[in-house]
Amino acid sequence: MPTPESVEIRVPADQEEGTRSQVLRWLKSVGETVAEHEPLIELETDKVTVEVASPAAGVLTEILKQEQEEVAPGELLGRIGPAAAAAAPVVGAARESGVSPVIPNPAVSPTAVQPRNTGGARQLSPAVKRLLAEHSLDAASMQGTGEDGRITVADVMQRVGSPQPRAGAPAPPAESNGMEGATSHRVPHSGVRKRIAARMVESLLHTAPHVTTVFEVDMGEVLAHRQRHREEFAHQGVALTLTAYFAQAAVTAIREVPEANSRWLDAALEIYDTINLGIATAAEGGLVVPVLQQAQSLDLLETARRIEPLVRRARDGALTPADVRGGTFTLSNHGVSGSLLAAPIIIPQPQSAILGLGKLEKRAVVIAEHGKDEIVVRSCCYVTLTIDHRVMDGSRANRFLQVFTERLAGWKD
Repeated sequence: MPTPESVEIRVPADQEEGTRSQVLRWLKSVGETVAEHEPLIELETDKVTVEVASPAAGVLTEILKQEQEEVAPGELLGRIGPAAAAAAPVVGAARESGVSPVIPNPAVSPTAVQPRNTGGARQLSPAVKRLLAEHSLDAASMQGTGEDGRITVADVMQRVGSPQPRAGAPAPPAESNGMEGATSHRVPHSGVRKRIAARMVESLLHTAPHVTTVFEVDMGEVLAHRQRHREEFAHQGVALTLTAYFAQAAVTAIREVPEANSRWLDAALEIYDTINLGIATAAEGGLVVPVLQQAQSLDLLETARRIEPLVRRARDGALTPADVRGGTFTLSNHGVSGSLLAAPIIIPQPQSAILGLGKLEKRAVVIAEHGKDEIVVRSCCYVTLTIDHRVMDGSRANRFLQVFTERLAGWKD
């Protein structure tokens, strides 16, 4: 129950519309002292992991949302009480949550840090206790990977995925799946992976009819331009990547086919005047899409300058909610991992199109030279545009790729 002096801990309200989070883990237990602005809880979305800092100094008196529970922006997570009056609320909250209370000792200086007991009876969150009971697991037999060896939900799910037979228990009947005799093991889905899967199914099967068109682009002029200007950019602390060229060409194509930068509404097509390019990036745990804001106002240098830190933060797992908010069109450079062609690519809702960029490689192509056909070697890649067919027809998608590939193939200083 809240007290007049308690401070609420809430999910940050500055997330993108429709985004839901999951409690990844609490960094403090009920009864522990917290400092203002100290990291208190980690929330995980299908885009980023966010640390929620303590809004005040005091004692964590209530945990209202447990690990693995879904929460919405602004939702109440727990409460912090003043250290001097925290004993009673701590006991009440601990009884409700099933966690053994930790009562602050007034004889101990509030600035003194007491070492945690990492052996014997380790602290277990209510979610972990529930999972251990459901699967008849003994905490003493498990090695925790959390802070100070604490057992996490992921540890329990990993054990559940590779169950150990109990002594004297009969072997469970084999589940018939047509693969009798084959050995296997299970890796539990992370919250991120489950939400990515749900969004893919929702986009493809329940929201937007997908259609994909494929072009090939000669990247020779781009590579020559990059070779001429790479050192110049490097002197300014900027890495000149191919992604910067793709982003610039995408802006040109969107200006020609603006409906590619839109979202479908029941009553109208909302076309964005601002071009916020999502840059799909492979990171640990799945694909994340940081957003290059206001791409229509950037030249090649500034585009490259801004993309580099976005991609780096994505790969380091350091994106903020602001980094992934407001995308209106997405680029997915799947070619960096060796893919020649990927179609269809799932459109991130509520966007209307996604551009796929395949592997750059040298190919033999036929050109007309002096009235004769000749075979020459060119550096080329396949590009795909997957569209919401409600928004535009194939001819408009083809026009988009025509402008996009011409911009790249004819790149000039």
